[in-house]
Amino acid sequence: MTVQPWVKSFPPGVRPNAPLDLSPVQSVLDKAAERFGPKPALEFMGKRTSYAELEALANRAAAGFQKLGVGPGVHVGLFLPNAPQYVIAFFGVLKAGGTVVNYSPLDALSTLQFKINDSETDILVTLDLAALYPQAEKLLASTRLKKLVVGGFAEMTGAPGPVKAQMAAAGMLAEIKHDDRHVAFRDLIENDGRYQAHPLGDLTDALAVIQYTGGTTGTPKGAMLTHANLTAACSLYMEIMTRSGPDSLRVGEERFLCILPLFHIYSLTVVMLLGFRLGAELVLHPRFDPAAAAKDIVDKKITVYMGVPTMHVALLSVPGVESMDWSSLRLCASGGAPLPVAVQERFEKVIGCRLTEGWGMTETSPIGTFTPRAGPVKRGSCGIPYPGTEMKFIDVANPDREVAPGERGEICVRGPNVTKGYWKQPKATADSMTKDGFFRTGDVGYLDEDGFVYIVDRTKDMLLCGGFNVYPRNIEEAIYQHPSVEEVSVIGVPDAYRGETPKAYVKLKAGAPPPSFDDMKAFLKERLGKHEMIGAMEIRDELPKTPVGKISKKDLRASDPQARVA
Repeated sequence: MTVQPWVKSFPPGVRPNAPLDLSPVQSVLDKAAERFGPKPALEFMGKRTSYAELEALANRAAAGFQKLGVGPGVHVGLFLPNAPQYVIAFFGVLKAGGTVVNYSPLDALSTLQFKINDSETDILVTLDLAALYPQAEKLLASTRLKKLVVGGFAEMTGAPGPVKAQMAAAGMLAEIKHDDRHVAFRDLIENDGRYQAHPLGDLTDALAVIQYTGGTTGTPKGAMLTHANLTAACSLYMEIMTRSGPDSLRVGEERFLCILPLFHIYSLTVVMLLGFRLGAELVLHPRFDPAAAAKDIVDKKITVYMGVPTMHVALLSVPGVESMDWSSLRLCASGGAPLPVAVQERFEKVIGCRLTEGWGMTETSPIGTFTPRAGPVKRGSCGIPYPGTEMKFIDVANPDREVAPGERGEICVRGPNVTKGYWKQPKATADSMTKDGFFRTGDVGYLDEDGFVYIVDRTKDMLLCGGFNVYPRNIEEAIYQHPSVEEVSVIGVPDAYRGETPKAYVKLKAGAPPPSFDDMKAFLKERLGKHEMIGAMEIRDELPKTPVGKISKKDLRASDPQARVA
């Protein structure tokens, strides 16, 4: 039995063996509509949608999706920013019996193509934005996609006509094709909302979402998240958020700032699903604008704000931040990437609300650890494991040996929130598990005497840039396409805003003209997602090699004073 010293650090009232409300994910909305019907569920650019209205729209989307052939085994992609269409389509797909596949608008075209074909996505839902639709149209032409469902960004705002005219004048909208492979979102939901419900059977096996992550090779892997995974994670989060005494969140009274992208598992579970379980109002922001976020927190009396460290840094940089009234905030949380202590301390001084850190992964839906909002402050820790979950630390060199508290080891977790495996990758699934059924996270850390977790390193080459997973090999492959480049290696270096940024070390071909940093970024613009763009570049005569001739990232880090402190 794994020692669980963290139990003594649970807030009073939190149960170590908390009961789980395992249910179909779509029932989260159904139960909220039944309980909070006329209360606002969403606010988007001046328009409020009640829980009852949102459920009706999701039902109509379900009926529309079923007319397009969606049912058990059919995968529907969501290629959307934070907008009502995301929420409606998400629950509509699940109600129709299908599976959701999330797609990031930040991904490069080649990555999107791979994910669509690998996940066997048949239908893609997107919007008429110039930043989205042209990519979606290319995907329709170059992948297995059968249809595009295209919504109008302005359709669900408070003033559709003026918003559309303003966006069109600014060149923000795309011209949409009209053919039998395109379906307007408004046509999808133009029905009576009667759909056929499909029994899911064993919820621990029923697939709800394929959420892509990656590995050391940079090849994306689809984490299979079941209905039980997601609702278990939500139940455990509810346990710590509603049973913590005076610090508890209040059912039916909270207002969340939904600024983390819903296509990311952090926002999907901890903002949308948790918010609906609480009967909260979600104020949707389609993109992160620090000034707009600050204005809404103050003007709309936001009570819950969750973000990644880059967002906190940007929020603190808004002019006049120190004179704003942040008193409505009751919960501020940070995840997605390590939270620098200096950022945490300044945030709490300026905003006046404790900023608590948590850790998790796509594969854990994404809960792993949380920081109690009362009690001792342990700077540098990402908190304690959730109730109902187990955690152990294994020797990196000998995975069969469990290390003692205080000793560094690879973090391994087991619980109802842990993925059932990787889509179509049985070997990767097997390799990710210990013999006794714990998921191997690839993160190295240690546990203190009170059960608080400290992450000190990662076993994988993956970088965390602004909360997004970035894979050096993807960047290296793109840089290798430059005509002047002979060799390249990418590692992460500290970055005050993104937490970590990719730095490229380049060896040029003999006699080749050296590209400037700006030239290289321009070359990579069409080859990489925005979150993958290099933040630094250094040209060297030679790159260090291992005895077998591979470029040594270890030696690169050792040779760069900046990288060595990462």
